Amino acid sequence: MTSRYRSAGAAQDPGSLPPRRRTVVKAAAASAVLAGPLAAALPARAATGAPAFLHGVASGDPLPDGVLLWTRVTPVPEAIPGSGLGPDTEVGWVVARDQALTDVVARGSVTATAASDHTVKADVRGLAPATDYWFRFSAGGTDSPVARTRTAPAADADVSSLRFGVVSCANWEAGYFAAYRHLAARDDLDAWLHLGDYIYEYASGEYGARGKAVRPHAPAHEILTLADYRTRHAKYKTDPDLMALHLTAPVIAIWDDHEFADNAWPGGAVNHTEGAEGGWAARQAAAKQAYFEWMPVRPALAGTTYRRLRFGRLADLSLLDLRSFRSQQAATASGSVDDPDRTLTGRAQLDWLKAGLRASDTKWRLVGNSVMISPFAIGSLSADLLKPLAKLLGLPQEGIAFNTDQWDGYTDDRRELLAHLRSNAIRNTVFLTGDIHMAWANDVPVDAGTYPLSPSAATEFVVTSVTSDNLDDIVKVPEGTVSAVAAPVIRAANRHVHWVDTDRHGYGVLDITAERAQMDYYVLSDRTDPDARATWARSYRTLSGTQKVERTYDPV
Repeated sequence: MTSRYRSAGAAQDPGSLPPRRRTVVKAAAASAVLAGPLAAALPARAATGAPAFLHGVASGDPLPDGVLLWTRVTPVPEAIPGSGLGPDTEVGWVVARDQALTDVVARGSVTATAASDHTVKADVRGLAPATDYWFRFSAGGTDSPVARTRTAPAADADVSSLRFGVVSCANWEAGYFAAYRHLAARDDLDAWLHLGDYIYEYASGEYGARGKAVRPHAPAHEILTLADYRTRHAKYKTDPDLMALHLTAPVIAIWDDHEFADNAWPGGAVNHTEGAEGGWAARQAAAKQAYFEWMPVRPALAGTTYRRLRFGRLADLSLLDLRSFRSQQAATASGSVDDPDRTLTGRAQLDWLKAGLRASDTKWRLVGNSVMISPFAIGSLSADLLKPLAKLLGLPQEGIAFNTDQWDGYTDDRRELLAHLRSNAIRNTVFLTGDIHMAWANDVPVDAGTYPLSPSAATEFVVTSVTSDNLDDIVKVPEGTVSAVAAPVIRAANRHVHWVDTDRHGYGVLDITAERAQMDYYVLSDRTDPDARATWARSYRTLSGTQKVERTYDPV
């Protein structure tokens, strides 16, 4: 059996399988005719009348003894996502130790109903730790594709290395998901992390690539209702590169704002007009329901995405939900960002995170974090760079030094968390972050104003977007133009920032050993090209015990 978790002292074995911020929103469109654009995009076999697996299969949230399996069955042609149509359908599943599915270790069935949009999940347990498995779904004589998944190591296992793909911010209309294709082509991933913005909510044409839609999504209007969110998730699940990645390794996902609406918080969102677009509470509930139907994610406490996974003695992974409990974003970077009564995490989640970090007995403490925790001052940028950067971050465009949607807007939570790390001598905490559409490698200082005299409490690796616009796209200049000017200025104003790339799209590969955690950054040749090449750009690592980032000159 192939093992991607390397036991201590064992040789590595090869694998066996090969406008972001809006302040004005339009009134809601009338309910879409669901059978239109989505049905036209589905394969012809859906019209045969036999059940079909048109949205692939996936797995997620690996445990030492199990994994969550997912698919969506189309029982009859008219049962398109979001329609509410179609009969109850029994869906069988099988798990085996081999790709031919001859050495079966578990099987069962679940009923797909219109009430869950004919999505199904099987939370399979009783499996062996650190083991490759293959699985398939079946319905009415039709079989799904066979997919690979993998369980986590036993909680007390000595594991010498782990490797994860890391992605964020995949906007369908802004390009093709070549980043997913390149990750799927690897045979060395234990799992892949999606750090938020798996889907986007905008109407067609509102937010593409430099203002142009590379490919239309569905529905064409901004998604508001449960049917809308289901339809948008379904459209994403037809992407061949995303389907391929889901076939090769389990995903570990959290949500950010665009799974709901831009700059979401419990009371609303920047991209939501109360009344004209219905009630926010109903829209938020619809978005959450569709997310848990369409994603291989186990709902955690109160239907949120904060939870913790463990990978032997080498690492645990605390996954945050930074949308369900936060206070409304500060309107400007005023003193309100320091208000102790305002929160990003919510009291219960922050206490859970602190307790988990303190109690952890693993070598590394990873935190899946949807918005950047490192301080980021931009006040010293020139006006020609400040304005597009402020537009990207959703800031007032005249000299403001904070992005109030990220931890900079909730500094009391950040101070409490970093003080907790320092006072309890909690080392080797690494934040893994998306959202900002740029690649960063940061120390996380206790006091950015006095850094490097102030100690660093943790490190942070931020991955750029898969397709969503970044700085050169907003300015509409050749790739690399803005970064060449802005990156040195950003670093001069933020001495804890070791590297920032403001302009390119791609993904990361995180490799962890007892000695170091290393992020390899890869960039795409052209997000609008479905055959885009991927090229290694840079690598940064944090050595055990240092709480600092350093450059390394080779990918793992």
